[in-house]
Amino acid sequence: MNELVREVEDSLELQAKEKDIKLEVNYPADKAVYVFADKDLLRQVIVNLMVNSIKYGTRGGQTLTSFTDAGEKIIVDVQDSGIGIEKHHLPRLFERFYRVDKSRSRDEGGTGLGLAIVKHILEAHGETIQVDSTPGKGTTFTFSLTKSK
Repeated sequence: MNELVREVEDSLELQAKEKDIKLEVNYPADKAVYVFADKDLLRQVIVNLMVNSIKYGTRGGQTLTSFTDAGEKIIVDVQDSGIGIEKHHLPRLFERFYRVDKSRSRDEGGTGLGLAIVKHILEAHGETIQVDSTPGKGTTFTFSLTKSK
C-alpha cells in the first residue's frame, strides 16, 4: 500500500499543482503494509478517489490519503477540503452516470462512472465504501481492505 499510494500521488502531483491543491499521505512509514487485493484494480480505486478530490477541491486546499491498522483490516481514507456534497446526493453518489452538479461535471470532464467503478472494484474484493461530506468543508471516502502478511 505504501508504494502504491506514493506512486499514485506522484502521478497526480502536476494536476494537483495546477489547482493549487496539496497532496499528502499519512501511513506507517517504518513498515510496509500489504493487503489482499489486485494491485491494478486497487490503483484504479485510489486514482479515481484522488482525481475527484482534485477536480472538486478548492484552490489552496489539500487531499490527504491515509491508512491505519485496524486488526485484520487496513482502513483507507481519502479526505479533501473541497466543495463537499449535499446529504441528499449521498445515497446516489455511487450510481453509474450520477452527477451531483451536472453543469460543473461537464466543465470538469469525466463520464460519471468513477465512483461506480470504485464501488464495484471494492465489492469484488468483498469490501464496501462509505462517504462523509459537509458542503463547503470537504469529503472523506473510507474503505477497508484485508491485511496480508
